[in-house]
Amino acid sequence: MKTFGTDITADDIVDSLAFFDSWEDRYRYIIDLGKELPPMAETLQTEANQVKGCQSLVWLSEHLENDRLFFEADSNSHIVRGLLAVVLAAYNGKSPSEIQSFDIEHYFQELNLIKHLSPSRGNGLRSMVSRIRETAGRVASMA
Repeated sequence: MKTFGTDITADDIVDSLAFFDSWEDRYRYIIDLGKELPPMAETLQTEANQVKGCQSLVWLSEHLENDRLFFEADSNSHIVRGLLAVVLAAYNGKSPSEIQSFDIEHYFQELNLIKHLSPSRGNGLRSMVSRIRETAGRVASMA
């Protein structure tokens, strides 16, 4: 199984999305990315791991390995699983400082993503990013 952030990178997703002419095809690709996310154990789908601010149910769990953060994520929505895959491609397997310094807004602009999402989906996406960045900040402060 491919790991988002190591086998599938943010650059890979930017390149792949540029290949598609229509947003319908891009949405289909994003949904397909979500299908590639490894399943999250139900024991991790807890309220503590739930991302607040998302319209759909979204869970995000992390673990630190060799000073790198790895995330598991899931959602009850196909498109949100795809958006999680897009976010994990940018952050998974990175050090806390790499996560903090990654220009996520530039990445989203390259994908031309935000303007094609409903306001509630856009807010949910930002909530996912905030949760990951807060985790990286917390881990960095403990080092």
